[in-house]
Amino acid sequence: MRALRATEDWGGGSTSVNLSASYYPDGVYNTKTFIRFAHMKILTYVLLLLSFAALADEGANPSTNEAAIAIASEEAPALIVDTAFVAEAIQRGAILWDARVPEEFRKGHIPGAVNIGDPLRILRSENSEDFIPTELIEEILGNVGLNPAKEIIVYAGKAVPSAYFGLYTLQYFGADNVRIYHGGIDDWKAAGRPISAQEIEKKPIKLSLLPRNEITIETSEVLGKLDRSEVQILDVRTQREFDGEDVRALRGGHIVGAINIPYERNFTGLPPRKPGAPPANSKDALALKPDIDLRALYALLDPDKETIVYCQSGSRASITAAVLKDLGFKNVRLYDSSWLEYGNTLDAPAENVKFFNVGLFTARITTLMKRVEELEKELAAIRENKK
Repeated sequence: MRALRATEDWGGGSTSVNLSASYYPDGVYNTKTFIRFAHMKILTYVLLLLSFAALADEGANPSTNEAAIAIASEEAPALIVDTAFVAEAIQRGAILWDARVPEEFRKGHIPGAVNIGDPLRILRSENSEDFIPTELIEEILGNVGLNPAKEIIVYAGKAVPSAYFGLYTLQYFGADNVRIYHGGIDDWKAAGRPISAQEIEKKPIKLSLLPRNEITIETSEVLGKLDRSEVQILDVRTQREFDGEDVRALRGGHIVGAINIPYERNFTGLPPRKPGAPPANSKDALALKPDIDLRALYALLDPDKETIVYCQSGSRASITAAVLKDLGFKNVRLYDSSWLEYGNTLDAPAENVKFFNVGLFTARITTLMKRVEELEKELAAIRENKK
């Protein structure tokens, strides 16, 4: 017996298969040998094709997705903008929405900006953390002249979720020419730009807002999209929340099939401090990563698929949703109710489920209340001795 080696070039290298055939002393192969060789060659092709099919079934190639995201990013209009863009937008007459609390706004803001307070508190129900009735939102936005039909720049502190939720709010109610200033008041000040404490009174306007349901999604629709190959679900909460260790609803865990990429990973973080170097500005850690790093971060996701993004109540998810849109993801939907509703929907399929321990929580509250009572008695005794 002599070993024959058949080598086929598949573009990415060669694939070798050992073939054995009987051979005569004169070196001439008989017909059976030829047929056996042909059969083995065909079998080689079949096995290789099956291998490629198996690789395809394992999921998308991250490097392929990363390249697709790069192309999509080049085609997408800028959603997250910098200081220079904001300065130019002011010259064009764009509306500036400062999404901080009023106390911070009054201390100093970008000249001409308007303020309604923190939209996460003002525009959402305290219990459900969903939007308050649309007619109330129309009145609140209209009173300060926030017209979704105009060009609007939303900002707060650097990387603060309230600004991103403000962006989502405007998009949800029809705004197409709205952007987010990620660096916010911190980058504005760092650039030496002017700050004003003067509050501008805008002429109230009458708004008639129509929600755009295609950019958000309800729990019932999420349930209908589980295990759909054309849908990907992104959980941006912490690893402990995702794993069910940090329980913030009736149960902890995550939506079936979700991928966990915490929203903080969008930011650069502080580089290692060199010996003797002055402390870094903590705000620098909140800068967005360069596009090339963000593309690598989301390389497991397909920019052409429907992408559902969620967190606990929609605030953190609004940051990642904007980042994905800025990268060119074509169909990003924010699950506003997020785990707060999904985790409390007990028949909704979930993984890593751990239920909230009501008894343990009650015991801890009771212990805490007793300790507070003891401290109050001690404080009263101290005051009495001072008389």
